[in-house]
Amino acid sequence: MPVGTVGSVKAVHMSELKEDIGAQIILGNTYHLYLRPGLDILQQAGGLHGFNSWNKPILTDSGGFQVFSLTDNRKLSEEGAEFQSHIDGSRHFFTPEKVIDIQRIIGADIMMAFDECTPGDADYAYAKRSLALTERWLDRCIARFGETECPYGHGQTLFPIVQGCVYPDLRRRAAENVASKGADGNAIGGLAVGEPTDKMYEMVELVNEILPEDKPRYLMGVGKPENILEAIERGVDMFDCIMPTRNGRNGQIFTKKGIMNMRNERWKKDFSPIEEDGESFVDKLYSKAYLRHLINANEILGLQIASIHNLAFYVWLVQEARQHIIAGDFSTWKPTMIENITRRL
Repeated sequence: MPVGTVGSVKAVHMSELKEDIGAQIILGNTYHLYLRPGLDILQQAGGLHGFNSWNKPILTDSGGFQVFSLTDNRKLSEEGAEFQSHIDGSRHFFTPEKVIDIQRIIGADIMMAFDECTPGDADYAYAKRSLALTERWLDRCIARFGETECPYGHGQTLFPIVQGCVYPDLRRRAAENVASKGADGNAIGGLAVGEPTDKMYEMVELVNEILPEDKPRYLMGVGKPENILEAIERGVDMFDCIMPTRNGRNGQIFTKKGIMNMRNERWKKDFSPIEEDGESFVDKLYSKAYLRHLINANEILGLQIASIHNLAFYVWLVQEARQHIIAGDFSTWKPTMIENITRRL
């Protein structure tokens, strides 16, 4: 799922997302959209779909991660989280109920429950208290969701989030609680936030032994291409990450044969396509030398080309994984693919 934090996937047109990249769903962020453009504008536009002209599904993060990353500018209580806007310093208060109301107004097809995103290095006592708060907030989110409706007439669904840091007993408890809610899909949060990669895989495996197999399982904020393939093998269905676009804007290109840093001198006179068998029109249209020139010259077109290519690669990778799951040879395909895509070119 390409990340469109403030209502747009950076440097990419909606038509490119749909027709060239093949995205089926994008993300928006409750915290950022609430602050700017604000709920009045979104409501007048008919929700985010009407505002940004995206006519496919949208998922919104609840804003929990953003609020709790403002460590020095927020106060946490049983009722909710008070925080200071990163834009103008104004103070705001998010409760589980308010976050549901905001996502109703945004009009997201998939809404996320409000949770506390526990730091990856949190001690056990903190993680346990945090999880208990997240669980109480989840009950309030579900109650509010049940007594409200989408103002635009289309269906919306609510995903709970499994927290619990890197502690197996907390993750197990959280997954059992989330599974008991009978939601249409479930998310795994609080990973890829500083913990070792092997711990992330361990927690994903543990949680997915409990979450129902017949409901989508969404690993939030992950990640590198190899992380995605490892998580798929452990039962994850949905992913989002800013890496394809953010790293692309910084000159890092993911390909089927490895990773290229387009600022490197070696691409200066390489007039071959960005990727011979790439999935996007930009791969065959532009050369490595031209893309390197654009990025080093800080030309906006360079950011667009890199973002489109990387997103198309990510979408191709998960589609390819799906085909190998269907064919029954994913476990033999995955190691070779990881070896290829992690190679530095």
